[in-house]
Amino acid sequence: MDDVECSSSATCSAMAASYNDQIRPLLDAVDRLRQLKVTQEGIQLPTIVVVGDQSSGKSSVLESLAGISLPRGQGICTRVPLIMRLQDDPAVQDASVLQLEYSSGMVVTTSEAQVADAINAATAEIAGGGKGISDAPITLVVRKRGVPDLTLVDLPGITRVAVQGQPEDIYDHVARMIKAYIAPKESIILNVLSAQVDFPTCESIRMSQQVDRTGERTLAVVTKADRAPEGLLEKVTMDDVHIGLGYVCVRNRVGEEETYEEAREQERRLFAEHPLLSKIDKSMVGIPTLARRLTEIQATIIARCLPDIVREINDRLSRSSDELGQMPPDLSNVADAARAFFHIVKQVCASLEKLLLRGEFDEYPDDASFHGTARVAEMLATYGREMPAQPQRPAAQLFLVEEMRVLEESRGITLPNFLPRSALQVLLKKKVETIVHVPHGLVKQVWEYVGDLVMRILLRHSHDYPQVQSSCRHAVQSLMDKARQRSAQHVEELIEMELAADYTANPEYMRTCGSIMQEQDMFLKAMEDAGSSESTLQLRFGEVDVSHLKLDDAELAGQAFDLKARLAAYWNIVLLRLVDGLALHVLLSIRRLVEKHLAEELTGEVLGKDMAGAKRMLVPSPGTAAKRDRLRNTIAVLRESREVVANIMDRSSALG
Repeated sequence: MDDVECSSSATCSAMAASYNDQIRPLLDAVDRLRQLKVTQEGIQLPTIVVVGDQSSGKSSVLESLAGISLPRGQGICTRVPLIMRLQDDPAVQDASVLQLEYSSGMVVTTSEAQVADAINAATAEIAGGGKGISDAPITLVVRKRGVPDLTLVDLPGITRVAVQGQPEDIYDHVARMIKAYIAPKESIILNVLSAQVDFPTCESIRMSQQVDRTGERTLAVVTKADRAPEGLLEKVTMDDVHIGLGYVCVRNRVGEEETYEEAREQERRLFAEHPLLSKIDKSMVGIPTLARRLTEIQATIIARCLPDIVREINDRLSRSSDELGQMPPDLSNVADAARAFFHIVKQVCASLEKLLLRGEFDEYPDDASFHGTARVAEMLATYGREMPAQPQRPAAQLFLVEEMRVLEESRGITLPNFLPRSALQVLLKKKVETIVHVPHGLVKQVWEYVGDLVMRILLRHSHDYPQVQSSCRHAVQSLMDKARQRSAQHVEELIEMELAADYTANPEYMRTCGSIMQEQDMFLKAMEDAGSSESTLQLRFGEVDVSHLKLDDAELAGQAFDLKARLAAYWNIVLLRLVDGLALHVLLSIRRLVEKHLAEELTGEVLGKDMAGAKRMLVPSPGTAAKRDRLRNTIAVLRESREVVANIMDRSSALG
């Protein structure tokens, strides 16, 4: 007998040593990751989440596992998430060692007798003195001899009806909190059910089924078995609610006078001797069984999730480091700020050179509004089409009447077969006045587009320094105003040149004029025959009617035809000069803007004589500073987390 006891003792000792070597470090590592708040970086940790309807016996189960008393009272006792870290510590003999951690580093040491009051005080500090709830957690560390090594998250009980002092939306708030904890695939759901209710009607069952339809992550603990033993065996064996990890039935401790050791003995006797409850398989009853099952499940889920945690930490660390590396550097002096600003200007000019000069759109392949050369080319093409080859003659104006009138008014003392030059100038001026709005419209359209494009590119490259964007915007507006004024002045000069002298060396003028004059004899013949034959004929001017022209005016009409032919041929030359001249001016102006004027204007406006803009750049924007601090904190947390996980994986590998 002694040999058997010795052998059994040696086996237990070996199992405990194996547990301490392999499982306990995993739990410690996950607890350390939780302390580092790595979940705030989007990395889910293996967690046992305790849920249950109000008065289901949740607190009693946790008390039995931890061997300590938790807050009691009417309504919701748990008003914030309570993270319970149970640690078996053989060195602790009589009293347990209890610590509360909350509110970003607050640590309070307490005792078993005072732990309930300490939890209530911490809860009041977090969630207020009423009956409201909060998402901010409290961590209770319990170091005690004989407790299972577990970390559980206890959440507020589910209640449908708000009692006095609770917010009206208490159910929605609790439901959101519970779903946030149980939704991740890394969470194990410990669903606490009262034996006194039908399981399918429990709200906690409905919630867990929404995120774990197959029940593969759900373990049910059935409380108050001694109060409702009838039919319990059928409930836990038929499994109408799909509890994949099975059931454990327990007896709640009765009253404060019953010790936890006495409660466990009463529980053992209940499930061994009760005529109904004794029929339940012994692997499904008792707090010790629950503790063992939870410990096994926790170790399994941690081992399974650890590789994914490592990968997720590395991925997020890489992304955060890249994001921090892409942020603007800290500027320590005016010279640094000036260099940073000149770098921005260089980037802006490089982008604009690609978009407005070289026609390269790799930076914005899918946004046609950034394709500068294509958009400007469209504007120039439209401008060319809007410059009419021949202005439309008013419908009431008869053929050659205007030309004949101008010739009559321009008549002077001169040889009879000479056309007065002033007549051509009068008609040319009238033609120019009909189209002068078109080039001015092009100027307005081009510089509005270029100004908008420059501003968008500038804002993109200076987004890290919003403190200088106002000055940049003012500089761009000023530059566009100057460009518009120069282009408008150029249009005025083009018009003025055309009106100053009727001159061209383009041989096309003589060819066109000669071609039109070949129709003059046909026109005069039509005048002679107007009374006896058809009075309309087709000329290069279009279909014309000569019935209004008198034969006595044949000489004047012939001169008017000559004048009209010369004006038509010359008008083509005028249009070509106006279209090409303004187009070349626009393209040259855009090139000068990109290659020279923009950098000069920005530098003068932002930096100026006293480097005011550079000084503003030394003060980081609140958004940039907050983002940089957040990334640095994230990287620090992830690096420490990676080290924690690496150490535990190295240790596991060494143990085989």
